[in-house]
Amino acid sequence: MELELIADYGCLTGEGPLWHPLERRLYWVDIPPGRLFRYDPAQGHHEPCYAAGESIGGFTVQADGALLLFMARGAVSLWREGTLTPVIPEIPEERESRFNDVIADPEGRVFCGTMPVGERGGSLYRLDTDGALTRVLDGVQISNGMGFSPDLTQFYYTESLARTIWLFDYDRATGALSRRRAFVRTPEHEGVPDGLTVDAEGHVWSARWDGGCLVRYRPDGSEDFRVEFPARQVSCATFGGPDYRDLYVTTAGGDDKAANGPGAGALFRLRPGVQGRPEFFSRIAVGKEE
Repeated sequence: MELELIADYGCLTGEGPLWHPLERRLYWVDIPPGRLFRYDPAQGHHEPCYAAGESIGGFTVQADGALLLFMARGAVSLWREGTLTPVIPEIPEERESRFNDVIADPEGRVFCGTMPVGERGGSLYRLDTDGALTRVLDGVQISNGMGFSPDLTQFYYTESLARTIWLFDYDRATGALSRRRAFVRTPEHEGVPDGLTVDAEGHVWSARWDGGCLVRYRPDGSEDFRVEFPARQVSCATFGGPDYRDLYVTTAGGDDKAANGPGAGALFRLRPGVQGRPEFFSRIAVGKEE
């Protein structure tokens, strides 16, 4: 399967690729410095488009096209070209932490995870459309990639240092998660599971941090195949393009390519011969923009 190098900004932690269907562009982020990038495949052009000066762990696309940024200290802000509007200034319990992976659900809520600090594990929160924030899980060993089954009855959730992708029953009406069980447990010598996406056939694509690959799992949790990358830290994947047949993959470790591989810190594209599914818009209520 041919890998195409799209952009190489030497990202420390290239992450969170997300197709923006209204703009027909792909956005991704370098987490630690909070650098946001975008790529227009029709023009073949990519560029940095925002520098926060602090961590951006992940983001969603709002229904009106703005980006909802999940940042350091549990802060959430709305970004629209040249304008940043605070939604949640901080979460007091997360002042020493930051958000990591996030995903919008079919009703516009956002599941958003935070990083561990010291002996305290991270958390998974659900941000409802009215702005209410609920802690769903705590004591998490690095909250990471999430996704929904095609019938929207199940929710995949990655806990990286536990080397586990969990599967929950998901209630679309309430956003509640229940009946947690292991979907995949990864071997110790193959790195840890990181970001993920679910394709139209219900297969799960999981990036393997420190494993140098992207693994496709069948709905029963068995491995279908894997794609090797010229980078040790493969971080996340998402489908995009007009037909959602382009699979975009981010990598990390661009500050030390000698150790992490020539493709570290870059954005790649491949066409695996299967179709993805559009991610959902977030629909979080935001006060008047300045």
